Amino acid sequence: MPNPRDLGLPFAGRTGPLNAITDLPGLEVGHVTLISGEGAHAVRTGVTAVLPCGKTGAHTVPAAWFSLNGNGEMTGTAWIDESGGLSGPIMLTNTHSVGVVRDAVVAWGKSHGWAEAWSLPVVAETYDGFLNDINGFHVTPEHAFEALDSASGGPVAQGNVGGGTGMIVAGFKGGIGTASRVLDGLPHTVGVLVQANFGAREDLTVLGVPVGREIPDLLPVREESAGRDGSIIIVVGTDAPLLPHQLRRLARRAALGLARTGSVAHNGSGDLFLAFSTAVPEVAGGLEHWRALPHTSLDPLFKAVVEATEEAISNALFAADTMTGLHGRTVHALPHGRTLEMMRRYGRGPDAD
Repeated sequence: MPNPRDLGLPFAGRTGPLNAITDLPGLEVGHVTLISGEGAHAVRTGVTAVLPCGKTGAHTVPAAWFSLNGNGEMTGTAWIDESGGLSGPIMLTNTHSVGVVRDAVVAWGKSHGWAEAWSLPVVAETYDGFLNDINGFHVTPEHAFEALDSASGGPVAQGNVGGGTGMIVAGFKGGIGTASRVLDGLPHTVGVLVQANFGAREDLTVLGVPVGREIPDLLPVREESAGRDGSIIIVVGTDAPLLPHQLRRLARRAALGLARTGSVAHNGSGDLFLAFSTAVPEVAGGLEHWRALPHTSLDPLFKAVVEATEEAISNALFAADTMTGLHGRTVHALPHGRTLEMMRRYGRGPDAD
């Protein structure tokens, strides 16, 4: 499935070779996608694993997190606040599978030598209960193990995959999206991965174009109790050497990229962002030796986070396919042809004057 940049949409900034979070050397991503059944037993869910330094690299990296709106869950964040570090992988799944995935990561860490006496894994969620039999508890420990064991570098599958399988963006099919930026003037890369499941149709924008207002049809038929607020998890990684408080500044900038797509962070939305650096401090003589960019050098990173977040969300939308799930509910994919024609009309599309 072509991404919007390949279709000629003029996103700002210079990407890495893959335009993915895996442009960070050593970083690995794995997905397990669960699609089976129909009607009341439709399974449309999964698990995504992000290993900042891969399965054989450093187990703990500098990190920080930020909650734009907290109607969601990201486990392990109290210790990230306290220690300034992220130990282990980052896992994404559905709201009611956080517990089983968290426990699976503890077991996986023990079996792979990543955990000693205790572990506080990071597992984040968005709600897929409109398309998925979320109370059927279909995600198992084995699915989490598979996502971790299959994680690799290289291109990242997007759209209806992994934890994003059953997710919705502004009434269109959403899911996993990723993008990267190579920094101007600095020898570093920023990568972003999102699990996108947020927003109202009338607010959706692509490169400033009011796509949601221009496509008022193709809306899913929602029962009164189904809601529409949704959530988004945004994972930001960089190989730039940064201190934890600087990474928190990066995590906050993800909110600006999200806003560019039309989000207002609804009351019912869980908008939770995590940032980490793969530039791990060296340990020698019983001391950690930290290196960090000065604050005056952070503006290119801030810009990269904003741009890559906006593009990752658009990539999730363009990569997703129409899906029919729980009780026969259908969520349509963003129509590429109509969207591109509209982008041209607004002077933002391919071949636009």
